[in-house]
Amino acid sequence: MPAAADSPSRDIIYIPALPSTRFYAGALALLSVLQYFVAEAAVIGAWAGQQPYSRRTGYISDLGAVGCGVFDGRDVCSPAHVLMNASFVVQGIGMMVGALLLSSALLCTAARPGIRFALAPASRATWAAALAARALTALAGAGTVLVGLVPEDAGSVWHVVGAILYFAAGGVALVLLGWIWLRQTALSWLILACGLASLGALVAGGVTGMDVPEPGTLERVMGYPITIGTAAVGLVVAQRVGRERSVLRAAHAGGAARRLPQES
Repeated sequence: MPAAADSPSRDIIYIPALPSTRFYAGALALLSVLQYFVAEAAVIGAWAGQQPYSRRTGYISDLGAVGCGVFDGRDVCSPAHVLMNASFVVQGIGMMVGALLLSSALLCTAARPGIRFALAPASRATWAAALAARALTALAGAGTVLVGLVPEDAGSVWHVVGAILYFAAGGVALVLLGWIWLRQTALSWLILACGLASLGALVAGGVTGMDVPEPGTLERVMGYPITIGTAAVGLVVAQRVGRERSVLRAAHAGGAARRLPQES
């Protein structure tokens, strides 16, 4: 007798190896983006411009400018620019590594302990969203690597291209992941809000041409939420993987304890 149309045999059941080292490394890679805030604070502390650097009016890219002098009408002098640019590159690599190591099936189930993912018609949108989020996270990572490799005063348009890639792709990726995990973890709201805030600020920056009283604030509303949201994604995955690893260790310990009386 042929199987019913809605039989589970017609679905593809994905059971990602949650306790794997690969997924744990991917989660840590996403969490590593938080180093950016430490590096930025250190570079701001080393600022040597004629006026003190302000996060409200100063562009983030000014911290990575190689030369000292007037750039685009702003007095720029960042002696610790190597640290800032290295931080951009490390952040981007962390995002790309995380996107590579965390599978789409994992992202579909990370916030739902005990759930297996079935590629049924109703879940195809979720699968596609997870796949798109991975691709966009990798693209955003590549963008910020480009920002670090090509400082703003290098005379190349690729710095701007990299920044736009980071803001746009990173924001959309967070919106997708926040939607996937909505009502499954409290952090879904934070991740979704981070993506929406970044995209909203990006639109505002595009409409105004960044000609606002506090361009530094506006740019940070574009960028900071992506870093925070990406780290939140890493935290959700790390918690789930850590929980599964603990369960696996407990199961192994229990099995070993049951075998001891038989061996004696």
